[in-house]
Amino acid sequence: MSQYLPNVLVPPSGIETTLLTLSTGICLSLRSAGPVDGKLVVLLHGFPQAAFVWDGGLLHLAGLGYRAVAPNLRGFERSSAPAEVSAYRAKHLVGDIVALVQHLSPNKNMHALVAHDWGGAVAWNLANQHPQLLERLCIINSPHPGPFLRALQHDPAQQAASAYMNFLAESGAAEALSADGFARMWQFLSGMQPGDSAHALPAWVTPQRKAQHEAVWAMGLQGGCNYYAASPLRPATQADAAAQAIALPPSMLHVGVPTHVLWGLNDRALLPCLLDGLSDHIPQLEVRTVADASHWVIPEQPDLVAQWLSKSIATK
Repeated sequence: MSQYLPNVLVPPSGIETTLLTLSTGICLSLRSAGPVDGKLVVLLHGFPQAAFVWDGGLLHLAGLGYRAVAPNLRGFERSSAPAEVSAYRAKHLVGDIVALVQHLSPNKNMHALVAHDWGGAVAWNLANQHPQLLERLCIINSPHPGPFLRALQHDPAQQAASAYMNFLAESGAAEALSADGFARMWQFLSGMQPGDSAHALPAWVTPQRKAQHEAVWAMGLQGGCNYYAASPLRPATQADAAAQAIALPPSMLHVGVPTHVLWGLNDRALLPCLLDGLSDHIPQLEVRTVADASHWVIPEQPDLVAQWLSKSIATK
């Protein structure tokens, strides 16, 4: 299906692209690599990226004999993008990945689920609700809902760092992000905060990477923004109680599968406080922090991420 993609999104040799309509009625565009009879590893991207961010990981895992699949989540790239904000609630996002695994795996499960950012939000929920579908969970800079809710309710620093979420939830956010050559999008990827002065793109934004991001954004940003509008896990405002109105029971926070977390400590949106208390919800937990990495550790330090994936996925 590569002929239907902009040239900059056509994957390198060894990665296939396809469109798959799920039992949920949602169509997901997929990038995949490795032997079809290999153990299944699913990799989920976040906002404002797409499945292409996992190309290096797909090839690395394929080289280890795994069947690695990176879907574009609903609302991204060529995947279905429902217009209703309610279609982006967690239960629907989880349902897509459950249906994907049931379609791809003869055993109806996956060896590992790997996820970053919003993909991680989906993964935390899936691991809580459907632990039988995965043998291990690997999370990169994506907060578990327990520590995240606590910080949004009580930590002023995290509340300030997450303030951008309320902007992205506004009805005009997608249009504003598209203006001036996606200038505000590049501010997010540069780690900037509202009010910061002129900025330079980070070193990992090569011309090819820049073109890939902009090609995905040109396909539509509203779907990605709907993730923020549909979620109550945002800082409270005068008009919206958001996270202050939520209480999550322990049963919704428990993750019983072995879990590995990789966290870039220079993440300006998701602060290190979000690692506090993780072990209260995850009995089998390993955390690795990276002092010189930001939220975008996957393109920043691909060799480190590959090494971490090899070890985490192979761990008994």
